[in-house]
Amino acid sequence: MKLQVVHRTTYEYAQPVTQNYNELRLQPVTQEGQTCDSFTLNLVPVPRLSHFLDFYLNYVHFFEVPDPHPSLSIESISQVVTAAARLSDDAVTANLDRLPECVRLEKCYDFLQPSTFVAAPPEVWRLALDVTHGQTDVWQAAVAIRRFIHGNFSYTPCVTGVNTHMLEFLKLRRGVCQDFAQLMLGMCRALKIPARYVSGYLYNEPRGKFLGAQASHAWCEVFVPDFGWHGLDPTNNRTADEHYVKVATGRDYADIVPVKGHYKGTPNRKMTVQVTVSELPIL
Repeated sequence: MKLQVVHRTTYEYAQPVTQNYNELRLQPVTQEGQTCDSFTLNLVPVPRLSHFLDFYLNYVHFFEVPDPHPSLSIESISQVVTAAARLSDDAVTANLDRLPECVRLEKCYDFLQPSTFVAAPPEVWRLALDVTHGQTDVWQAAVAIRRFIHGNFSYTPCVTGVNTHMLEFLKLRRGVCQDFAQLMLGMCRALKIPARYVSGYLYNEPRGKFLGAQASHAWCEVFVPDFGWHGLDPTNNRTADEHYVKVATGRDYADIVPVKGHYKGTPNRKMTVQVTVSELPIL
């Protein structure tokens, strides 16, 4: 499937601001199952732009606008070719007794630890054990956690914020895709299943059947011995497939904030975000 993503973020300031510094994680990655054919970044005012790869190999664009400006517009346009999921829900993979191997893998270590918005206290460990009771397969245990979260928590916008910890969401039982993903991270890590946060986009098709597709989306990837990283979306109870465009991965939301920065001036501002994902013909 070939998808085009247009992501626009606009800031309107009550008074002109200066020294506006920003980091952007908006460029989709090219890796197994996904190819980013093109990426364009349009910024107004036009700044000096630089880019680099962060610790988790996400694309980061950095810019500054030193002179006074009343607004800031950030538009990214991406064209990405995606592929179907490599593991089905009923796939048989590695036995749970192989998970101790993951602790010794550098690529897994960070994704077994507590992070800014994710923790695995005893009550989360107990819940994860109950939810996966009877499972012996790593992938099947992760799928069971995904199904539990989808079936027992309500997708409710405007109840939580970007700084909501997964333990607060666990009490509220209401939130958005970020909260669903971070709770799944905590439950998987409690069982020593390496799990990382994924930010990106979800193509909703003309029928509009998916939750969280109106803006940036979030889901999880778990590491399965011999099979690598595979995506699971607890918000929609789906395995990540060709409808998903991956932009960045990290320990939780704190590592992959799409637009992050600071400026000097008035705190009064208005932010608007618009995301459009559409399918393109493959020529």
